[in-house]
Amino acid sequence: MPSIKHTLLFLFIFAVSFHTYSQVERAPIYPGCDENDLDNLDFCFDYSVRNFIYEHFNIPNTVTKTNYNGEVKVYFVVDKNGQFEVLYVNTMYKELEAEAKRVFANLPQVKPATFNGRAIENQYIIPIKIPLTKPTQEITNTDTSEKGLDVTTVVKNTSKNLFPEFESELNIPFTHRSYDNLIYHLQKGQNTHSAFKPYIYNEVKPYVDLKAQRETILKDKTSWGGRKLWNEHFVLVNGKNFWFTVNPMLDLQLGKDNSDVDYTYNNTRAVQIQGALGKKFSFQTSLYESQGRFADYFNQYARSMRTNDGNTYVVPGRGKAKVFKDDGFDYPVAEAYISYTPNNFFNFQFGNGKNFIGDGYRSLLLSDGAPPSTFFKISTKFWKIKYTNLWMWTDDVRPSSGGDNGRNLRKYVAIHHLSWNATERLNIGLFESVTTNNINGDGFDIAFFNPIIFYRSVEFGLGSESGNAQIGLNLKYKFSDNFYAYNQLLIDEMTVGEVFSGDGYWGNKFGLQFGAKYFDAFKVKNLMLQGEFNWVRPYTYSHQYVDLNNGHYNQSLSHQWGGNFWETIAIARYNKNRWFGSAKFVIGKKGFDFNNSNISYGGDIYKSYDDRVSDYNNEVGQGNTSNIFIADLQGGYVVNPVHNFQLFAGFTYRDFDPVQAINSAPNSTTWFTVGLRSEVFNWYFDF
Repeated sequence: MPSIKHTLLFLFIFAVSFHTYSQVERAPIYPGCDENDLDNLDFCFDYSVRNFIYEHFNIPNTVTKTNYNGEVKVYFVVDKNGQFEVLYVNTMYKELEAEAKRVFANLPQVKPATFNGRAIENQYIIPIKIPLTKPTQEITNTDTSEKGLDVTTVVKNTSKNLFPEFESELNIPFTHRSYDNLIYHLQKGQNTHSAFKPYIYNEVKPYVDLKAQRETILKDKTSWGGRKLWNEHFVLVNGKNFWFTVNPMLDLQLGKDNSDVDYTYNNTRAVQIQGALGKKFSFQTSLYESQGRFADYFNQYARSMRTNDGNTYVVPGRGKAKVFKDDGFDYPVAEAYISYTPNNFFNFQFGNGKNFIGDGYRSLLLSDGAPPSTFFKISTKFWKIKYTNLWMWTDDVRPSSGGDNGRNLRKYVAIHHLSWNATERLNIGLFESVTTNNINGDGFDIAFFNPIIFYRSVEFGLGSESGNAQIGLNLKYKFSDNFYAYNQLLIDEMTVGEVFSGDGYWGNKFGLQFGAKYFDAFKVKNLMLQGEFNWVRPYTYSHQYVDLNNGHYNQSLSHQWGGNFWETIAIARYNKNRWFGSAKFVIGKKGFDFNNSNISYGGDIYKSYDDRVSDYNNEVGQGNTSNIFIADLQGGYVVNPVHNFQLFAGFTYRDFDPVQAINSAPNSTTWFTVGLRSEVFNWYFDF
């Protein structure tokens, strides 16, 4: 098998072999520049645009009063008809953004740029210095491949399509940090469908210009190595009606917790390949080879999830793992999918990966905390509706799951989610899921492929042994472009008469979520604040037959804590250019089961609710009660935004005090970590 060194050498040679440059033969011609030769067209265009801005730009009074001295970067297009169109304005003042757009709207029509005599669209960046300075007519070197943006090199040509994924049917990698920016733009103006994640690039294209945002943080690197390290895909091949990229990825971490573990580490080498054939079909595959040892509480949790072959464990969120050097884990992961959008209404996806439903940090409906699973998804958009059908093939890997010869027991999950933008401020989502399997050997019932929402009658008609159904509701209300509130209601089972009796009936299995997000909080640009409360009754997500619970690879498909808990979460995130930082605090109470006892107190979804402690007087946090406090601080610098490759440091404090010790890990954990990683998925350590 080829080594990582040989693989990287091959990718390097491959990248050099395919490296080409696009060339514009003639720049746009501003009125009055017709008589210039080709060598001076760029300068004449640059000077004319700068001079028009100088003569027509009015600095708002609110900016003048602050004696502001800075720069406004305007990203704009000269289209095939010679019209100017502003894509993005990077400034801390909304008044300056509005003025820049007004001035550019009044620029005269020009003759468009041409390539081999054919009119083309070109994108540019121009910084406007505040206070304004009159441009000079002296011809200077405007070759921006050799110089960075400064006063004399004002217009930078960015015509080469370095990021074709932004116009594809690929999923935008879902991380909470990166999606904050997307959601902020998605909720501006008219309401949008934001609950079902991940989003598709072309889905968000009408709301946010990702390419323009990316170009605001590109470094002025001219060498091949510099551009590949800081700005670009490692391999990019653009052809007629196709493109693909290849990127090596890493997650190299080193840390220390306060246990007897010498040190913690993670060593992931990965490669990601993505591309498109035409405009409607896209694909992606990611292969990860990893070894790791983590904080002791995380290690012991992974070891507690022994699988049915007896020799492997489960690394939470990633998948099966075998022992590596006595106390570590070796856990390979593969994710891949294809995405096809035949028209404006439908998108079809098939692959192995994760999905998430909700507007918060956690989800009570479907989360991305469990390992990847095989799925088939159909998204349908029309009018004010987005309707999503998701079918998942999940695995029960417990030693007692009944799988033959070490094979996993296969389960099937059918999910329907209907999102309706009821008004420009209110979004309503309806959720339903059914879990079934083929443990009785009578085949997979075709009724579970019914694409119409609200088919719980299927479970009712076939009997409770055939499936486990849940229904839910999620709401989002936008108070302003900067602030919205959200909630979820999950009903696993509920007897209305018992709900209002107040007797703690075991069968009232449901959960509630309330939260809010505040963007540009207190007028601090790029500061996001979030608060969230989750409350889940005992026995929620469990089932009479454990094989039909709401789980995958010994973990919950919904909230990572399972059932029988409450938690409050506070999050603050801030970013500036390539720098980022975050602080997260979790306070909660969780009821576990007692060791060496078969009695279920409602927290472990891998126990039958037939083994419940009582029919009545059940309350959240019962059993082996533990108060939980988690503080997590992260900060870092994005080296290459293409695959979110970042240098980071983190600190986690976890206080966990069950009535009866669950394992030998310290109740109080401090964990320091530093490293380099490509952050392209969420990895949860807060349990």
